[in-house]
Amino acid sequence: MGKHKKIKVGITSGDLNGIGLEVTIKALMDSRVYEHCTPIIYASSAAVKQHMQTLKLEGFHFNSIQEPEKADANKVNVLEVWDEEYTIRLGQADVASGSYAFRSLKSAVEDLASTKVDVLVTAPIDKKSIQSESFNFPGHTEFLADYANEENPLMILVHDKLRVALVTGHVPLEKVATSFDRNSILEKLRVFVKSLKQDFGVHRPRIAVLGLNPHNGDGGLMGDQESQVIAPAIQDAQEEGILAFGPYPADGFFGSPQRAKYDGILAMYHDQGLTPFKALAFDEGVNFTAGLPIVRTSPDHGVAYDIAGKNLASETSMRQAILTACDIANERRLFRDLSANPLEVASAK
Repeated sequence: MGKHKKIKVGITSGDLNGIGLEVTIKALMDSRVYEHCTPIIYASSAAVKQHMQTLKLEGFHFNSIQEPEKADANKVNVLEVWDEEYTIRLGQADVASGSYAFRSLKSAVEDLASTKVDVLVTAPIDKKSIQSESFNFPGHTEFLADYANEENPLMILVHDKLRVALVTGHVPLEKVATSFDRNSILEKLRVFVKSLKQDFGVHRPRIAVLGLNPHNGDGGLMGDQESQVIAPAIQDAQEEGILAFGPYPADGFFGSPQRAKYDGILAMYHDQGLTPFKALAFDEGVNFTAGLPIVRTSPDHGVAYDIAGKNLASETSMRQAILTACDIANERRLFRDLSANPLEVASAK
């Protein structure tokens, strides 16, 4: 990162009654984080101070700004999204906290779209409290995809070399089997491969694809999606030059040594991928949204109302989300530089 300018990281407040601001403050109390980036928290000074007082967090200093251009590159910055007082009710879901979470998100996304910040890190929201006419989505992923007018976002959970992506995201379990087909799996594999190359620097990524049913359906006794949908999609991907393999039974894959042979794992549904991922990387995992023109990460946990205000939340995942966003931004820049036509670059000079 030494030769590059510091990356401006827009960090949303998340639900004010959850642990979002707590883990953000704790993560940014480590000055090593902003040696490599310029963090900008989209909230208000009053909200940050309320959390500091409640949690008895001392030694956290920040610069109050009205626009990202005024950010101090050597400090934590709080962009004043609102100036009115809101009484934070830690541990309680309410519509007001959801509305502030959306105002923070909207402001940060608008600045990201206009390149006033370089990457986005989202603190957890309460998906029910934030619902409104402006936010009618299951979560951040779908909202950002709609904002960017992208039809095929891909949720990837990241921890070191472990990268788990999902064919279906926030879909009720009873609807999973009818929520994907041969083509949608192929499209997810295309997005996954592109992301592994441009965002993670993997030259020839190998992807393991999981089955849907127990024991891969046991030859059709417990479902035939493996033979009728998933395997044909893998075959289609291989014909395009994508190194996709499987389907593998999901129950034993994550504990098997063969997991180390792959650069990415494509799971069919949310808990199939996230449950083993969080068991292996709890408190250290990062949620990354691939398939978008922007870089967005988040910690891999929720609002955690049960521990909000008790100074028990770990900041590790938030810190990793910030650093991972910066790493991906730099990888994308390097990928663009390496992919550029040298004749076009020469003529441009």
